[in-house]
Amino acid sequence: MNIVIAGGTGFVGKAVADAFAARGDQVYVLTRRPQPDRPGVTFIEWLAEGSHPERALASTPVDAVINVAGEPINKGRWTKRKKEAILTSRIRSVQQLIRMVDRLDKKPDVFVSASAVGYYGHARDTTLTERSSPLGNSFLSRVCEKWEEEAVKMEGLGVRTVIARIGVVLGKGGALSKMVLPYRFFVGGTLGAGEQWISWIHIRDFIGLIRFIIEKEAISGPVNFTAPRPVRMEELGRAIGSVLIRPHWLRVPEWLLKLVLGEMSSFLLEGQRVVPETALENGFAFTFQRIEDALRDVLQDGGPQAFR
Repeated sequence: MNIVIAGGTGFVGKAVADAFAARGDQVYVLTRRPQPDRPGVTFIEWLAEGSHPERALASTPVDAVINVAGEPINKGRWTKRKKEAILTSRIRSVQQLIRMVDRLDKKPDVFVSASAVGYYGHARDTTLTERSSPLGNSFLSRVCEKWEEEAVKMEGLGVRTVIARIGVVLGKGGALSKMVLPYRFFVGGTLGAGEQWISWIHIRDFIGLIRFIIEKEAISGPVNFTAPRPVRMEELGRAIGSVLIRPHWLRVPEWLLKLVLGEMSSFLLEGQRVVPETALENGFAFTFQRIEDALRDVLQDGGPQAFR
């Protein structure tokens, strides 16, 4: 297959690109800063003045477009400027992809566009699914709402569109690298009360689910990219300590996180109990359903981030 990935140089995007290339697919990564091509991966400039990625793809029958581009939400305080960047970077990326696809003679079969479990807002202990759970009422909820509204416009070009509502992706890098750092220095512990839910997914299952969706033509609309068993923050912390053989003892109070991080602290202190109803009903088999197994694979074994 010929796969186009926007945002293919970040933690998640690079893992996806490398996994498809390892399977023998040809990957085209859209990026502001093109790198030297490598086997199976070609870099194409986009979002820069005068860039026309559709010209580089003119002779390529694109099978799928994957969008994981956007300003990171877990870096820096959520100032007014940062919040604007979080939203506008996502909207602009989708708009540019729709413009690119509109100019292609052959349209891709499927468009998989990232969103986040933040769509559901802060729901305490409610179990959240794609079909029955409403939009939340938080900053991230509103970002996801506008992000998804823009993405589904791709359907107007006759392209099957899937919205990936992504939880915390566990792999070598990303949010997990920050979570484990205190444990490596023997000061790991719970953030806040520890009762907040964390909906997570192993990077290998993330990649596998994208592949599954591309090949499963019956799937469209929102899909939760989370493991079947979300955990509370306290359980996650204890599991990290157990895998790394480090103590789990130092609790970081909510007031301190709010003081240091401002509004971004809500990203850590409020959670969602999200389950992947659509993936399970369509027969996707998760390799990692228990948090201990996922952490052991990433932190101890460091298994290959590739398809099963």
